[in-house]
Amino acid sequence: MGNKLEIKKQVEIHNRKASHEYVFLEKYRAGIVLKGTEVKSIRMGKANLNDAFCLFIGNELFVRNLHITPYEKSSFQNHDEKADRKLLLTKKELRKLHNKLKDIGLTIIPIRLYINERGFVKLDIVLAKGKKMYDKREDIKKRDIEREMKRLS
Repeated sequence: MGNKLEIKKQVEIHNRKASHEYVFLEKYRAGIVLKGTEVKSIRMGKANLNDAFCLFIGNELFVRNLHITPYEKSSFQNHDEKADRKLLLTKKELRKLHNKLKDIGLTIIPIRLYINERGFVKLDIVLAKGKKMYDKREDIKKRDIEREMKRLS
């Protein structure tokens, strides 16, 4: 089974860099509009959230720079790797996010892409504010102290 493509039932892809770069304010769970080849690639774990961000186009929320590797066994109908993909949220959530984005320095970042128990691909997004350099240093200091305390006990 070494070189056989493996399609998994449970997939979880995280944006590890986001918690270092941003302070999370509010978390939302969104559905995402995908093509069949995109779902198959995600099931194989071939997606990357590191450079992804969300933006409003009209009254709809889209995720940009979500990299989903093209499915190898697909024909000519394969998908674009970094296409904008529509997110599915309620009108109330969309309105709330759209109003909050008017504050300076806030952005919407995807932090987790996964397949739920019903087999649908979901994306956890957060309303976030960028950290300053001194905030990052404080976080590193706290982490080092916690690590030292665990080691001593």
